[in-house]
Amino acid sequence: MMKAIDAGILAVSNVLYQPWFVPLLLIVGGLYFTFRCKFIQVRLFKEACKVIMEKPKSNDGISSFGALMISTASRVGTGNIIGVSTAICLGGPGAIFWMWITAFFGGATAFIESTLAQIYKKKNKDGSSYGGPAFYMETALKQRWLGIAFSVIIILIYAVGYNLLAAYNLQSTFEVFDFYIDGVTPAAIGIVLAVLFGVIIIGGAKRLSNVTSIIVPVMGVMYVFMSLLVLVLNIGNVPSMFADIFSNAFDFHSIFGGFAGSCIMYGIKRGLYSNEAGMGSAPNAAATADVSHPAKQGLVQMLSVFIDTLLICTATAFMCLSTDVTPTEDLAGAAYVQAAMESTLGSFGPIFIVVAMSLFAFTTLIGNYSYCEGCLKFILKREPGSKGLFIFRIFATVIVFIGAVASASLVWDLADMLQGLAVVANIPTILILGGIAIKCLNDYTKQRKQGLDPHFKAADIGIKEDTDFWK
Repeated sequence: MMKAIDAGILAVSNVLYQPWFVPLLLIVGGLYFTFRCKFIQVRLFKEACKVIMEKPKSNDGISSFGALMISTASRVGTGNIIGVSTAICLGGPGAIFWMWITAFFGGATAFIESTLAQIYKKKNKDGSSYGGPAFYMETALKQRWLGIAFSVIIILIYAVGYNLLAAYNLQSTFEVFDFYIDGVTPAAIGIVLAVLFGVIIIGGAKRLSNVTSIIVPVMGVMYVFMSLLVLVLNIGNVPSMFADIFSNAFDFHSIFGGFAGSCIMYGIKRGLYSNEAGMGSAPNAAATADVSHPAKQGLVQMLSVFIDTLLICTATAFMCLSTDVTPTEDLAGAAYVQAAMESTLGSFGPIFIVVAMSLFAFTTLIGNYSYCEGCLKFILKREPGSKGLFIFRIFATVIVFIGAVASASLVWDLADMLQGLAVVANIPTILILGGIAIKCLNDYTKQRKQGLDPHFKAADIGIKEDTDFWK
């Protein structure tokens, strides 16, 4: 039965990742928004770094940095280790180049979708905000049915697909140890992870913001430092590493001879899994930020893509490719990263990866979950009842346990399929509505040139729909 389900999921995924479908949407969307925003990734990078440190408008609000850490907690996770490893082992070193390309152009896409989420965000009874693509699909596009479908996809991706994958990836790092017992160790890890996860999600968005704003930066700095250490200790291999990346990235005969397994496809798949630009997931976190202008959070979320892929994914790739360990299909996953670190740092290497993965997986799980309750609120047109919300949280907690004991093929294929469906729903929507976000950007830069701290009014850029925050 499970084999039949996995085969069906894989068949849908293979259709979605044909060159003319999800890859085309991501590339066309990224290029279009990059040119429309006049290379915002470069032009306003310094501005984005400045905005990230602004305090929320109200004492109880979530800051730009807090919202960034929630979305980064989801983005920066097991994909930065396991995702990169599988991309290299199955697609070749050139996959890293195409991950870079996806991230660079995806930064402009992330700005557009997160700015739109800020413009059309909704107000809670306590004055805080929530929102995401479902809300701009309903309010600006006037297609509530699409918003409902998208909300269902997001819940399935994050409460099920990605959290199954995060739990599985974490337990897989323990396979190198002698105490690992098939069936027993994964179950034990699943129970511990599920209990910790359940405790945190009861606390709500504010506690989530507090937890991730501490763990994510510390985790990221530690991991990048260790990766740089391995790179420096293998500095003699760096020239050949770059040669392998670029020669493989432009081996077009090999690429078009088998596109589904090529470095381009794995670069796009794992790049999307890692940075999520264009999926419409991070806008759910962006909408919670308490800022004076929507473009501010758009710029901040653009940074998250760069932090994830251009910094942390690259750290993993360089750490692995600079060693003498040859990537093979059998090593795809935690094994390749652990073998690479062990070859340089000895037995400490695999232990460090377990610690890093534990932190990565935990923040990924809670960051992923944060997107789901807003989608439930959209579907129900009201705040979920306490009983219903409790049941949903129990369901999400059980899923974490199941992920730890599930099969690799099922969790990867399901995640790939669901993230592809999200792109199919979100990219065409923001291509239609992107002009609104670009007008918002122009309003922001105009006020900055006047020496002002930009404040936004929806009517100033011709928005006629009712907005909760920008009247």
